[in-house]
Amino acid sequence: MLGLSGIANPQTKQSETLPPPALMLGAAWYPEQWPESRWDADLDLMQKAHMHVVRVGEFAWSALEPQEGKYDLDWLERAVNLAGKHGLSVILGTPSGAPPVWMATKYPDIMVTDETGKLYTGSTRNHYNWNSDRYRGFVRAVDERLSQRFGHNRYVIGWQIDNEYSKQSFDAETQAQFQAWLEHRYGRVENLNRVWTTAYNNQTYSAWNQIALVNGTGDNSPGLWLASKRFISESLRAYQKVQIDAIRKNALPAQKITTNMMGWYDLYDHYTVAQDLDIIGWDNPQVEGRFDSVRNGLPHDLMRGLNGKNYWVLESTAGPRGGGNASAMLDKGEMRMAIWSYIGHGADLISYWQWRDALNGGEQNHGAIVDVDGKPDPIYAEYSQVGQEFEKAGPALQGTSVEASIAIVDSYPSRWAINWQKMNPAYDAIDELRSYYNPLHKLGYTIDIIPPDRDLSKYKLVIAPGLNVMTQSEADNLARYVRQGGHLVLGQRSGMKDEENSRWPQRQPGPLASLLGARVEQYMSLNHPVEISGAWDSSKAQLFAEQLTTLANDVQVLMRYRAPNSWLDGQPAVVTRKVGNGSITYIGAWPEEAGMKRAIQWMVSESGAKPDIFATPEGVEVYRRVAKDREIFILENTSERSQTVALPVVMSNILTDESVQRIELPLYGVAVLRKQ
Repeated sequence: MLGLSGIANPQTKQSETLPPPALMLGAAWYPEQWPESRWDADLDLMQKAHMHVVRVGEFAWSALEPQEGKYDLDWLERAVNLAGKHGLSVILGTPSGAPPVWMATKYPDIMVTDETGKLYTGSTRNHYNWNSDRYRGFVRAVDERLSQRFGHNRYVIGWQIDNEYSKQSFDAETQAQFQAWLEHRYGRVENLNRVWTTAYNNQTYSAWNQIALVNGTGDNSPGLWLASKRFISESLRAYQKVQIDAIRKNALPAQKITTNMMGWYDLYDHYTVAQDLDIIGWDNPQVEGRFDSVRNGLPHDLMRGLNGKNYWVLESTAGPRGGGNASAMLDKGEMRMAIWSYIGHGADLISYWQWRDALNGGEQNHGAIVDVDGKPDPIYAEYSQVGQEFEKAGPALQGTSVEASIAIVDSYPSRWAINWQKMNPAYDAIDELRSYYNPLHKLGYTIDIIPPDRDLSKYKLVIAPGLNVMTQSEADNLARYVRQGGHLVLGQRSGMKDEENSRWPQRQPGPLASLLGARVEQYMSLNHPVEISGAWDSSKAQLFAEQLTTLANDVQVLMRYRAPNSWLDGQPAVVTRKVGNGSITYIGAWPEEAGMKRAIQWMVSESGAKPDIFATPEGVEVYRRVAKDREIFILENTSERSQTVALPVVMSNILTDESVQRIELPLYGVAVLRKQ
């Protein structure tokens, strides 16, 4: 064992990790916060609730290393092994998200410094400096000891690195690292000045130490904004890699390494940080009092697209968050429905935050499965039902994944660039992406959310709603897709910026203008909607408009603006061009909902993409997971009344052991069906 001496006892190692079930339900459990005499009762309640996994250790550094260099892992091993005896697998969290008070007091340089130069003081979490060499050393040491003890523990199925990365430091050491990163990237200051056009507003640099890391806009160069974000992303990846390497020194390959990301949170580029993880994990609380299956589905598809595989939801909840955040409880039965939608999007593990309400701390009022008195909250019974259903449906869903023939391109540099320079206060890059996603989903299409450098060959239709920052290699990838018979749709503001967040010297869509045979003549913010009409009938365009000009005779104008006395009047709003068996289309307007639906219908018809979800009544959601030998459909009733669904063929209702071709779904009802 690892006692206070920190020496490993090889007798604690087992030969292999126990294989987890296909679908896992769990919760975050903090045994260090409660008397050990209580542990068995907690785990017994979990077992009775048909839970399969617990997350432990993520905020336990003070208990694991109560004094510098003095480790106590015995209590954690007792907790892990006791969980295993209750039939529960374990995900171990590295404690790096919250350094102990003794460390912050003795070594204040491991703490975050904000952009004003103020050093963080106080005790909470996510307040450490991940660029600090000293902090990385502490993290490496504790992770190595944890992996020595638990890397072969048969109950440990995975590791969660840190917790919700969320604070960047701007201290002198980090600034020096950023300047070294710039020198490595650009070679000479003159090269940086050239690609950032620093002659503008007299921003020319003569030395690397003149360039400061930023996390905002202000009067700085857009090149500096984007370079800062890239450095933040790459340095976070390097910090995470320190922990991955420390764990992998001793852990079995079967133990999967993840972290818990936060959906649309964009301090860093998730595609960069995700590269070294075995499986993607993220946190998806339900705190608005109503589950929106479409709006919530998009970030699930975003997270699945980080590596194109099934993923884990490491935190979810059905209501109160505690603290000062407004939140409301989901209706009875609604959390069960939400969880099954996560499975429909490709999740294989759902974990509730948290198991038991805390007696104190910043989230002491947060909702839980068990209250402070150790007795179950009302949500316990519903959660238990889900656990039983997971056990029944797990074998059928084993080995299944989500497949899509349509992809929407997401790019963190583009999202940052648009949100830094909205040109209309109401413009939002995520809303733009969502305006394409929603009608596709409602028409019965499964959608992948992917970066622009991903292999596109399997998709019939690829949509890039706002690929504002487009590198030459990304443009080449998109052009290759079109020439090989793919159908590409570019949305407004695409192809404006190059890799450095500088304007391309040619007009939009930049390096794809020659393939499109058209360009953006001028762009403008809209104070009021304008009409567009043509092949997609008439609708209103909102917020922003681009006036297009055709450059090739074979370019077809699909829609034109109708805006008397405006620069836009009579000008092309949407153009398309066939390229062999493929096509490229540019939409210079942001159509309202009805117009976007007609646009999407044209896109899928043009591409030949067929819905992979069968038609259902309004308010009934369908999700599809497939393996080579089977198709599984998950149906959910999100409407405000019971629904009857006619199925296209006879299917097996896995949860009821019936063969059905017609199914009744009550409010928040769920069915898991296997195509016979």
